[in-house]
Amino acid sequence: MFPVTSRYYGTETAIYETADAREIIYLRRRFLPAAVNASIIAEHTVTEGERLDNITARYLGDPEQFWRVCDANNAMRPEELTAEIGRRLRIPLPQGGS
Repeated sequence: MFPVTSRYYGTETAIYETADAREIIYLRRRFLPAAVNASIIAEHTVTEGERLDNITARYLGDPEQFWRVCDANNAMRPEELTAEIGRRLRIPLPQGGS
């Protein structure tokens, strides 16, 4: 259903049946993986004006993989990671390798 590069790859679907017998397919909840299990390749110190997509493109080669950096830093909201100048971000192995 989702490509291997998606944060939702491998997430199960479920079906909700409404009172009028319509079926609604939805994704089950995705839990953040334990950040301590991530294989870290680098640490990045946030500077003024940086964006997470640019940081991710620099280290992982794909700006759409920002969610991997979020997972490695226990962040539910991507904007939290670059809000504080000087914050050190853990950069995980590309493709979630560990």
